[in-house]
Amino acid sequence: MNSQTLLICDEVEQIYDWLDASINKIGGECSACGRCCDFKSFGHRLYITTPEVLYFKTNLKNLKQMTTDVCPYMEKGKCTAREFRFAGCRIFFCKTDGELLSKLSEQAVEKFKKLCDKYSLQYRYTDLKTALNG
Repeated sequence: MNSQTLLICDEVEQIYDWLDASINKIGGECSACGRCCDFKSFGHRLYITTPEVLYFKTNLKNLKQMTTDVCPYMEKGKCTAREFRFAGCRIFFCKTDGELLSKLSEQAVEKFKKLCDKYSLQYRYTDLKTALNG
């Protein structure tokens, strides 16, 4: 792993720490039911950014293909990649003010865009299935 990758991963972790603190302030609480990880039945898709993919692939050595509409890291109702989960996973809650979550998501995306600019990294915003299988 080169030094630029390490720097990017450190900054992604800082963004995640900021997100976690922001979510705690608004009282976002995950019941860990796993419903949101079944994208089709919950009616949504998970989008991730280039720096997040780099962070995930750097920290999680056992990468899985996404062959269904359920996140491949969901096993027996639990996330097996929770420590390294994406901003969308951190922000999304079944029962929280959607408007606040949307604003937080926009702020996070802006931070990831700036990170890409800082390190001349091509910015992409793609769905999880494409990112894992590409």
